[in-house]
Amino acid sequence: MAEAPLRLIGGTGSPYTRKMVALLRYRRIPYAVTWGHPAQELERLGVAPPRPVLLPTLLFEEDGDIRARCDSTPLIRRLEAEHAGREVVPANAALAFIDYLLEDFADEWGTKWMFHYRWCRPADAEKAATVLPLTIDVSLPPRELEAVARAFGDRQIERLWVVGSNTATAPVIEASYERFLTAFAAHLEQQPCLLGRRPGASDFALFGQLSQLAGFDPTPRALADDKAPRVVAWVDRLEDLGGLEPTEADWNDPSALPPTLRPLLEEVGRVYAPALLANAAAVAAGDAEWETEIDGAAWRQRSFPYQAKCLGWIRDEYAALDAGARAQVDALLAGTGCDRLLAPG
Repeated sequence: MAEAPLRLIGGTGSPYTRKMVALLRYRRIPYAVTWGHPAQELERLGVAPPRPVLLPTLLFEEDGDIRARCDSTPLIRRLEAEHAGREVVPANAALAFIDYLLEDFADEWGTKWMFHYRWCRPADAEKAATVLPLTIDVSLPPRELEAVARAFGDRQIERLWVVGSNTATAPVIEASYERFLTAFAAHLEQQPCLLGRRPGASDFALFGQLSQLAGFDPTPRALADDKAPRVVAWVDRLEDLGGLEPTEADWNDPSALPPTLRPLLEEVGRVYAPALLANAAAVAAGDAEWETEIDGAAWRQRSFPYQAKCLGWIRDEYAALDAGARAQVDALLAGTGCDRLLAPG
């Protein structure tokens, strides 16, 4: 009897949807996608929505009922537990921690790149406001599309504050994206994935963001074409790795990682670590906003409890390592700036 497909509700313009669909393809887990708004689709199906409702939403049968679940990182771990073979979390604990850290960076800092570039310039915003509603309903009549595009674009532009994007922080965000493109292109000269010759969860997280930056939005796509065509090609390949036949030998040895990985970790330490630490301190103090220096510039934005949890989860992953794995991680992260994240809060 064929395995019932895992149902997923999401959008092609959602980095996290693209992350999960590409992962399901690679892992050869049967799935069925509904392109649409999860809240509307769940209401139609009579399924209680999760809180909050996020893209993508996956539907699981649990105790005879259908439950809606969100948040790609724990969903990936759930799929690791429920489906054997072609795993995306390395068996080596030290390597798995590096994979977790890079996945979190892509999910939480990479979305600053994506959302900023999508909505901060008129040409990018106009394309997104017009095309993304059509990915949900390609048959929208022209007059309705015009109204939807206007309302959608205005709402998203007004939400640039969510990722901390403003005139003061724009140069920091854009410099980080360009540095990462250059560093990742150099890394891809050595191997086809972040941690070897097979993809980890971090590859799919990074793919999700780059599927938009290097594949949809005009300004960051032009930068990728110019500075890192190798990255553009990588995005096209990561879309579907179902034909790859991975082995355990395809993971890097954590004691002999290619030197090109270090600049990527240094970028995490340079921009994401100070943001995580300042946000967590503000959340702990009950402050509505936080301010710190990132890459030599003042950065101020609203505090987010979820990202304080992200820091806690990174520390939990580190605390769970045995002494040998922890020593390997300490050696890999020493001097990158990421080591600041590991101290107990």
